[in-house]
Amino acid sequence: MSTTPRAVTTEVENAYGRAKNAVGSAFFTLAQLSPRLLELHRNERAWSLMRFLMGCIGAALVILPLSLWSGYLTALFGLAMFVVSILLPPAELDSPTDRKAKELGAQTVVSGGEVDGGNAGFLSVQLFVSPAQTWALDKNFVPLVTISTGDISDLAVKPIADHWSLFVRWGEHKAEFVYRGIFAERFARLAEESLRQANLATLPAKKHRAAKA
Repeated sequence: MSTTPRAVTTEVENAYGRAKNAVGSAFFTLAQLSPRLLELHRNERAWSLMRFLMGCIGAALVILPLSLWSGYLTALFGLAMFVVSILLPPAELDSPTDRKAKELGAQTVVSGGEVDGGNAGFLSVQLFVSPAQTWALDKNFVPLVTISTGDISDLAVKPIADHWSLFVRWGEHKAEFVYRGIFAERFARLAEESLRQANLATLPAKKHRAAKA
């Protein structure tokens, strides 16, 4: 019995999986850079409507130009839009990250780049930021660094070799978060601004305690 049809099917499935993962990764990057896109992704009705409209417009751009004039570039753009509408991830109403943020009382979640995990090497983390504490959690939500947000005394983003680093000092402690890739500086500065805003939110409480003392 020939196994060719099964081999072709498996190859097509693998190609589809790779394409879907690529689109998903690109969407994740865009969502990190655009909070409004992230909010849209969490609105099931709005997200489904957007995907439907993208598919319809993409299909129209494929069919109409070919029937009316030689608009092959427009048709290719329409085909790309139609394919992306299929590959986009479904709406995410309540992700594990959202649940963890609620559990910790974190007001903001941003990329923490990578931290030195010792023998484990550099590990990717997310920063769960609140005025009280900031946690750098790995993909399994294990805390690798815990920062007393109100005690932060210094924040600095610097380019180093082929990456950008965010340096954080609080009390007698310090930590370095390493960001790589084309959006490295952007992610580092987003994290810096999130920490700075959370730190500033503790100033009224500090002044109140100082006045009582």
